[in-house]
Amino acid sequence: MSCALHFVAFNTCTHPRGFFLEAPRLLSLAGQLGTAGSLARPAGADTAHPAGARVGLRAPRTPDASRLQNMNFPYLWLELLLPLVAALDFNYHHQEGMEAFLKTVAQNYSSITHLHSIGKSVKGRNLWVLVVGRFPKEHRIGIPEFKYVANMHGDETVGRELLLHLIDYLVTNDGKDPEITNLINSTRIHIMPSMNPDGFEAVKKPDCYYSIGRENYNRYDLNRNFPDAFEYNNVSRQPETLAVMKWLKTETFVLSANLHGGALVASYPFDNGVQATGALSSRSLTPDDDVFQYLAHTYASRNPNMKKGDECKNKMNFPNGVTNGYSWYPLQGGMQDYNYIWAQCFEITLELSCCKYPREEKLPSFWNNNKASLIEYIKQVHLGVKGQVFDQNGNPLPNVIVEVQDRKHICPYRTNKYGEYYLLLLPGSYIINVTVPGRDPHLTKVIIPEKSQNFSALKKDILLPFQGQLDSIPVSNPSCPMIPLYINSPSHSPATKPSLFLFLVTLLHIFFK
Repeated sequence: MSCALHFVAFNTCTHPRGFFLEAPRLLSLAGQLGTAGSLARPAGADTAHPAGARVGLRAPRTPDASRLQNMNFPYLWLELLLPLVAALDFNYHHQEGMEAFLKTVAQNYSSITHLHSIGKSVKGRNLWVLVVGRFPKEHRIGIPEFKYVANMHGDETVGRELLLHLIDYLVTNDGKDPEITNLINSTRIHIMPSMNPDGFEAVKKPDCYYSIGRENYNRYDLNRNFPDAFEYNNVSRQPETLAVMKWLKTETFVLSANLHGGALVASYPFDNGVQATGALSSRSLTPDDDVFQYLAHTYASRNPNMKKGDECKNKMNFPNGVTNGYSWYPLQGGMQDYNYIWAQCFEITLELSCCKYPREEKLPSFWNNNKASLIEYIKQVHLGVKGQVFDQNGNPLPNVIVEVQDRKHICPYRTNKYGEYYLLLLPGSYIINVTVPGRDPHLTKVIIPEKSQNFSALKKDILLPFQGQLDSIPVSNPSCPMIPLYINSPSHSPATKPSLFLFLVTLLHIFFK
């Protein structure tokens, strides 16, 4: 059945590339071409869809013959209009094309998507984020927030295109693929295809190693532009960086990954370090190192090239496609460390291509190699335990410290304004320490089962044995100051202080990463 005939029968149509169009949108497009009876169908327009194109149908049903006889000409024009709907191909999409695709998705899948800009680049380009979820416009208690960010280095382009295809895959498989449907039901997924649109547009001659466009328009490397917990990072904060920092304050992000290019590896925190985090042993580990290694392996093990660890010529070998960031090379002012320390969000860095800006014809293979990893990694936001902290009257308590004994963060993790907490943990037995200023610590034992819950962390609400209204919790400054929190830790390592060595390592990485 043609798309136009299917529209007459059912008031719906699905474009061959998966864009579902409803009656009001189709009628609006058709109406722009003229009113019923005023248009003649152009010669040769009987075959609207290209050879081999398939139209997705709803329940099979034969249209009523009388409806076909009374069909108005604008309906017939739908055959010509539908191919004009933006189709996502495997090409590089510049700002205008990317915006058109995101807006089309947001319009045609409005019940499960929300498109918004978190700010603007130096040149005034929007920093778009598309949210996918059953409740895309607002946080719901118990539903964790996940994010992917790509293209913070403008000349590292594969991640940008992968996230566009991930969006397409998620929205077109909702209600069809049980795994995707459950993921959308249980998770609020934020996708930023480009953090550095100015840099992407500045690339005039794509190169595998370095192109003008890595930095933003002001020539700042955005992955060296965040506050650092190990040393003072006295650089001018850029609009793109400030927009992300502000964004992180507005959502309760639990898990994240930022997508890069120039190597093939999953890198986990810390990127910088001191002796207390293991810097003298050429590594820098977080209190949640077991979880971070698991997360990195989860992604790398499902990418057939990344897991080999030696696919990039003249590059380092990474066993199983995984590395600690500091072990690879020290990095000051990186985004993943900032997420973990100040935003309570576990983030890893995914290097997805040996060549920073590969040829377009290679994009389908990158998608095929990364699709399973991208989906599986999102599912890890449901690791561990989650819940709310209440007083004895059932009032949720914000800004309460909720930490696991023996893995305390230098900036303690706290409940959000709904009294929620999310702790990513592997299976095992843990003691949760809940701390309210002026009260004795409240200890709760939890056992994370070996078999994970069905798209949900273990739910454990905590009832504290006292009364405390929302506005009575004495919190002078719930957030940690954005200063080098580790600088006064025992044996501050000289290896991470500003030095010629660090400068040379960073410079070499820029050109040969």
